[in-house]
Amino acid sequence: MDVTNVLHMNRGIGKSSYANNSLLQQKAISLTKHIREEAITSLYRSMLPRCLSIAELGCASGPNAFIAVSEIIKIVEKLCREMNHKSPDYKVLMNDLPGNDFNNIFKSISSFKEKLNNELESQIGPCYFYGVPASFYGRIFPNQTLHFVHSSYGLQWLSKVPEGIENNKGNIYTSNTSPLNVLKAYYEQFQRDFSLFLKCRAEELVEGGCMVLTIVGRRSENRSSKECCYIWEVMAKALNDMVLQGIIKEEKFDTFNIPIYNPSPSEVKLEVLKEGSFTINRLEVSEVKFESEKCESFNDSGYNVSQCMRAVVEPMLVNHFGKAIMEELFHRYQEILSDHMSKEETKVINVTILLTKKPYERF
Repeated sequence: MDVTNVLHMNRGIGKSSYANNSLLQQKAISLTKHIREEAITSLYRSMLPRCLSIAELGCASGPNAFIAVSEIIKIVEKLCREMNHKSPDYKVLMNDLPGNDFNNIFKSISSFKEKLNNELESQIGPCYFYGVPASFYGRIFPNQTLHFVHSSYGLQWLSKVPEGIENNKGNIYTSNTSPLNVLKAYYEQFQRDFSLFLKCRAEELVEGGCMVLTIVGRRSENRSSKECCYIWEVMAKALNDMVLQGIIKEEKFDTFNIPIYNPSPSEVKLEVLKEGSFTINRLEVSEVKFESEKCESFNDSGYNVSQCMRAVVEPMLVNHFGKAIMEELFHRYQEILSDHMSKEETKVINVTILLTKKPYERF
């Protein structure tokens, strides 16, 4: 799987689009508002930049893309009034992979600015938006040009499917039936990717610059824990049922694995300490209950979760299995989820970390 070109959320504003099925992600962003507020307040007071450079990594599309940026600008404008300072210019860098629906974002910029001015009841500083279509597992900005980096629900995605996991039969991710080499391969791919991410951002951030990163993770140290794997185990079951009925070829199923890893807080912390460029200011775990999040106006948790997942994973499934089976697959997926969720609560675990760039070594 060519992750860079295949991984993107469902485009547009249709029934299965990410724009209309991302309330879960919105809730996760709202849960970390206090961390962003703490970070940008400290950063702005200490630096007073004339141009504040904000990068939103893995921005996707739809209303969630602007939530953190809006919060940051509001906080800075409030600080400017309190300190009797002129508003800075804002440089907002919206990043995601090339297949992302950037058109949706660009079409929303004028209404975003208008809404922000109305909410603040005053004219904000000049705000310049840029689209940056590229993988964040590499350099994407010039040296020491960023002040604030935000990413929510992006860093659990890997740069590629781990190698050497051909024996992960009957699964599309890690599970309690996955061989130990599969669990190890997924973890090591996360280590390589997250370490590279930190190294690249360390070169792009100014001294004292901040990052607030929220990753879909797990509390447990068990890499095949149900809290991170169950939602994919249900997808694997739906696919396997279609194999047994001859709808999907077995070899097609056995060669599909999701490029994702849900780290524990200790795994995130370890990579930050090993890379060495950042101070850890906060490391928190939160959770979002699937049942309380309606991705559509349909009052069925299984349907809502199925729609949320479809908006995220359908392009990868279409790339591998073809479009013809999608309706059948997600119907089966919904039925299994509805049965499970009528008996047991389903949660998403979030690992959020606030990092500050350490001073550069001077010789």
